[in-house]
Amino acid sequence: MAIETVGVIGCGLMGSGITQVCAQAGYRTVVREASEELVSGGIGRIDGVLSRDVSKGKMTADEKAAVLGRITGTTEFDDLAACDLVIEAVTENLETKQEVFRVLDGIAPPDAILASNTSSISITELASATNRPEQVVGLHFFNPVPVMGLIEMVIGLQTSEKTVEAARQFGESLGKQVIEAKDTPGFIVNYLLIPYLLDAVRLVESGVATKEDIDAGMVLGCSHPLGPLKLLDFIGLDTTLYIAEVLYDAFRTDRYAAPPLLRQMVAAGMNGRKSGRGFYDYG
Repeated sequence: MAIETVGVIGCGLMGSGITQVCAQAGYRTVVREASEELVSGGIGRIDGVLSRDVSKGKMTADEKAAVLGRITGTTEFDDLAACDLVIEAVTENLETKQEVFRVLDGIAPPDAILASNTSSISITELASATNRPEQVVGLHFFNPVPVMGLIEMVIGLQTSEKTVEAARQFGESLGKQVIEAKDTPGFIVNYLLIPYLLDAVRLVESGVATKEDIDAGMVLGCSHPLGPLKLLDFIGLDTTLYIAEVLYDAFRTDRYAAPPLLRQMVAAGMNGRKSGRGFYDYG
């Protein structure tokens, strides 16, 4: 199917990034948020990113204006009625996402693809909230979306081959590499990443090494761009805890069991960069 108009649900960090890359790739993009304030904030974030690209000579002012001209912000679900593909990027919560999919199923055209940006929730469970499970797929982008070159495509139990092929072509049209995963908890990236991050917390918790030395070890010894504790701060400790709990519930193995220190830091509001303090201070 030809995808010309894309809908995005949510205009936070991930949603605004997805909206930006879709508009930059030439798609008419409709982004929906819960309030005018959130819509304005998200589009303002996109404007700021594009302005920096103009100042660095990565695009012209006319190109920036064209990108912004392809974006429409709204607070109404009904404004997504003409979208060929809708990408959900709301809070990482099963019930919240299922409700979004129920609403979208009643609004989007019959042949539209419904996608989720979830990093951990079952695509099959999300699809069960619709009458078109064969047209539901996972498109997991990575933060910051305009920079990161990967989309993790997650195939639900009932996702059709036609949907998979259309979603792959769409992802590649954004300039991303699309990797494919079956609908298993954590998919590929978080299945491997979360135990690594939790082990780094355990090293701090047990006093084996300082956070600085742990991060330096992985950056300088393994050529990682960020150490695990700085990466935790970037992702968000609360987000990491949520994903770990999803994976632990699914597998019941110690590698996904959240360390007490992680739980304590989240309870204290020390969620990383977004809160101003995590393993490092961003004040």
